[in-house]
Amino acid sequence: MVKQISSTQNKEVKHLLQLQEKSRLRRKEGMFLVEGQREIQLALKGKFELQAVYFCPNLISLEEVQKFTSTEIQITEISSEVYEKIAYRSSTEGVLAIFKTKKNSLESIKFETKNPLILVAEAPEKPGNIGAILRTADAAKVDAVLIANPKTDLYNPNIIRSSVGCVFTNQIATGSTSEIIDFLKENNISIYAATLQASKPYNDIDFTESTAIVVGTEATGLSEEWRENSTQNIIIPMRGEIDSMNLSVAAGILIFEAKRQRGF
Repeated sequence: MVKQISSTQNKEVKHLLQLQEKSRLRRKEGMFLVEGQREIQLALKGKFELQAVYFCPNLISLEEVQKFTSTEIQITEISSEVYEKIAYRSSTEGVLAIFKTKKNSLESIKFETKNPLILVAEAPEKPGNIGAILRTADAAKVDAVLIANPKTDLYNPNIIRSSVGCVFTNQIATGSTSEIIDFLKENNISIYAATLQASKPYNDIDFTESTAIVVGTEATGLSEEWRENSTQNIIIPMRGEIDSMNLSVAAGILIFEAKRQRGF
């Protein structure tokens, strides 16, 4: 049966708001909120487990919602006032869903090719940058994205929004810098760290074998641990006055050079 909620003071509405705003609650409950038809469908395609759906009938019909749900999933009709209170974006199509989080452990990463291409980002802080990196990774169809020492959980609504759902389309794992370095070495994956010290121009490097391209933030760069364990440090030559560029831009340049060498 379809439930109905019309009051913004409803306990369930308050819980949804907390789930949207509090990473601690997302981690504790292992749940997160997704807005929009495209993002929900990408989450389903990424084999995330759907728990519940909320829709505003003024924006989307029950029939449309039922196209991507099963009879076991609780569907709740919410008023325009409730939807506007919960929705993180005003432009979404009147539908929200709760999904179970994934563990995103290094052990869950599976490679389907003999020479995987991996993007590693160390300690990215801005959800917008993480989202942009995930969009780049999806566009290049890399084999995995690894986030070292993450500063925010992957199910932050800003990451879901800025990634346009690519947080669901990529194979992603998180871990400490040491854990990720060990994982790469155990899988015989060469490490190319984007850093100024003892580096070679990125377009002089052969990225056709098993490769991990590692980028850090423009503010602090990569930690010494990456520089000490890299196969080769690499640099993007720049002609201007500054010596760094946006994290997601640098990642895009390096990843697509690797894809170019591999014939896409």
